[in-house]
Amino acid sequence: MSNTLVPPPVEPRPVSAKTGLGLAALTAIVVGSMIGSGIFALPSQMAGSAAPGPLIIGWVITGVGMLMLAFVFQTLATRKPDVDGGVYGYARAGFGNYIGFSSAFGYWVSAWVGNVAYLVLLFSTLGYFFPVFEGGATVPAIIGASVVLWIVHAMTLRGVQTAAFVNVVVTVAKVVPILVFIAIAAVGFKAGLFTADFWGKTVQIDGAPLGDTMTQVKNMMLVTVWVFIGIEGAAVYSQRAAKRSDVGRATVLGFAGVLALLLLVNLLSYGLMAQAELAGVADPSMAGVLENEVGSWGAAFISVGLVISLLGALIAWVLLCVEILRLPAMENVMPKALAKENSHGAPANALWLTNLCVQALLLWTLANDSTYTNLIYLATSLILLPYLWSAAYQVLLAVRGETYESGHGRTRDLIIGVVALGYAVWLLYAGGWQYLLIAALFYLVGTGLYLWARKESKLPAFTKRELVVVGVVAVTSVVAVALLATGNLAVL
Repeated sequence: MSNTLVPPPVEPRPVSAKTGLGLAALTAIVVGSMIGSGIFALPSQMAGSAAPGPLIIGWVITGVGMLMLAFVFQTLATRKPDVDGGVYGYARAGFGNYIGFSSAFGYWVSAWVGNVAYLVLLFSTLGYFFPVFEGGATVPAIIGASVVLWIVHAMTLRGVQTAAFVNVVVTVAKVVPILVFIAIAAVGFKAGLFTADFWGKTVQIDGAPLGDTMTQVKNMMLVTVWVFIGIEGAAVYSQRAAKRSDVGRATVLGFAGVLALLLLVNLLSYGLMAQAELAGVADPSMAGVLENEVGSWGAAFISVGLVISLLGALIAWVLLCVEILRLPAMENVMPKALAKENSHGAPANALWLTNLCVQALLLWTLANDSTYTNLIYLATSLILLPYLWSAAYQVLLAVRGETYESGHGRTRDLIIGVVALGYAVWLLYAGGWQYLLIAALFYLVGTGLYLWARKESKLPAFTKRELVVVGVVAVTSVVAVALLATGNLAVL
């Protein structure tokens, strides 16, 4: 679609080197948003899906795919410095306003649904110390989660810089228990346990076999996406960066560090417990594994680390939630009210809308006993399309030759974009059709915000091509509603 269909963006407020986010803050946003709850639940979740052999294959696919996505965000930040907002900005620049809106809206919903998952697991973890919170979905737990939510809300209202600084401190603090776990696991690692059933031919989980190698690889893929969500964090905050070049650096540095931690935690766990036993460890399974190795203090230590990690991830994702609404609102893609900032430079209306949605879903979990796993699968499914559009935009630029007037790097970036796009398509397949149907339903409901924004700006709602996209979303949503009505599909 020609870029002439896209209205010129509102001139952004300049961000000086003095007030902008530096490399450390941007890297902390990437690491802080990626390291939330996933790494602490990784041992049992992976053990229930795959044996060591298929697991390694899956991690290779994930590592290459996510590395290509990291390179995509790095390349686009450099080649398109005028495009702000990461997954939103790239989708809009490449494919028009409505696709840009859908990318931003899907990302936003994914982010705040993920925050609900963090809060549920936070209080489930606190149940280790205070039994009244056990399970994370009790009345005391939801009350406690609500209090934490609004404390973070109040802190973020004090300004993005304040919240970003707190996020740096918390990010450093939450990496320490992970490093301690890795050190202890490396000492206690038993190679015989790791290789006992390397390809999962005989092991059974809850009485069922793991399946063939490809089935095991597919089953572990959606979990790996959840632990990598946040890789785009620096790109989303590109407009607030002190130096645009730091966006790409922070993305790759954050990805490399988190990948190393994930691989070590996951693979070393298989050498500490038999796979079937490991799969049965309750979340946060890292705590149970360490308790098995060193005693009860290990579980308490990891539980404290998880509490810190979840608080840090909550802060990071609240920041991303409001930013992904603010930028589209500045460019007539979301209602203008969502761009309004308070005296501290915080997008107050976007923050209120986000956290009211979190509060509502917290109450839903209390009434419907939604599990942490269901919440993360829904959050993951909603972020897959924004990743796909970013990869597709890099392919589009390379095919057109846009920004490649000298020809330098064009072939390399085309290959990276194609691999990243293929990986994004694979993730959609691995995620399953159920979550795609639910995602379409969310997109259709959210279209009301887009129509509101276009009307108040006196701009056309849809182009002819966008009407086709809306039609596909509408038809898919009708199918989703029909399946929901017959009990063949569940939201959570």
